[in-house]
Amino acid sequence: MAAASPPSPHRVGVSVTLALYVGRSFTWVVIAMVLALTGLVSLFDFIDLLRRVSTKPDVPTTLVFEIAGLHIPYFMILIMPFGILLGGIVCFWRLTRSSELIVARAAGISAWQFLTAPLASALLIGGLGTTAISPLSSFMFRQAELLDQTYLQTGGGPLTFNGTNLWLREAEPDKGVAIIHAENVHREGVSLRLGTVSIFRLNDRDHLIERLTARSGRLNEGFWELEGVSMVRPNHLPDQIGNTKIQTSLTLGRVEQSFASPDTLSIWALPRFIRLLQASGFSTIRHRLHFQTLLALPILCGTMALVSAGFSMRPTRRGGVARMLGSGVAAGFALFSVSKIAAQFGESGALPPLLAAWAPTIAGLCLAVALLLHLEDG
Repeated sequence: MAAASPPSPHRVGVSVTLALYVGRSFTWVVIAMVLALTGLVSLFDFIDLLRRVSTKPDVPTTLVFEIAGLHIPYFMILIMPFGILLGGIVCFWRLTRSSELIVARAAGISAWQFLTAPLASALLIGGLGTTAISPLSSFMFRQAELLDQTYLQTGGGPLTFNGTNLWLREAEPDKGVAIIHAENVHREGVSLRLGTVSIFRLNDRDHLIERLTARSGRLNEGFWELEGVSMVRPNHLPDQIGNTKIQTSLTLGRVEQSFASPDTLSIWALPRFIRLLQASGFSTIRHRLHFQTLLALPILCGTMALVSAGFSMRPTRRGGVARMLGSGVAAGFALFSVSKIAAQFGESGALPPLLAAWAPTIAGLCLAVALLLHLEDG
């Protein structure tokens, strides 16, 4: 039996040229689609902000433009996978309708060859979204949240301390944990002014070691400053300590960020902040889920590119093109919905953050590869 002849240099050159051509067309259509969808979502956000500002006569309308502009990178990150799906469907459908892809496949060029460049382009766009747009989005979204809480929210939001009660849990190395409760909390500059403060120290078996009660206190950078402290230990009479300072890893910024949305933190700052939260005893589920979601974004974008190719490269002469394109859009919506549902399960603790972030992406990738294998190899 004769051995299969290697592909000719001419065919290799044609396939590379075709891949670059398809990749360039795919990139421009996807960028245009992402920008268009981002603009559409930003328009609805602008209208909603206008509605909220209309109930506050003392807030200038220019604030709406500022907040809406600060939201744009955040919406771009959210819309990016779906923009790649729709842009890919439009691009591959146009190339199929003009018979360019049909002729290429008839000439013996595999779909896997000319899909290499679009796939690389989608991965690159997703990578830029994770490494470049995401840090910009977190910074601008944090500024938008501060403006929103200052001018538009009557309740002050999670970053405002104004006479509220506060519960904190701090891990103490080689000692166990400390549970802190403070009443009548107010922010004063870079510190927190506290009313009555109670600190419960527990060992690693959750047995009470001591309880400290202070008449008032202040959380400064790296220590608690307590006034009028009394200490109670099991089987001991109360001791009056007076004023004292206790070292802590908690800071005002860390307390604020623990209650803030993970979207306000850059992907480069998230790993260190997650470690600090774990050491301080705060829940890290939302932050770990957000971090894994950002890591999965390039793979999700590549998956959307393959899904768009699988649903839009059907030859028009076979009919059912509209049904195939509609199925592609429906599959993208389904994948997007499943990822959001998995994220909700992850935030509730029902699923590990790693599984909640990566399972929908891997499932979509398997669907796309199976569809392309069926389309290419029958």
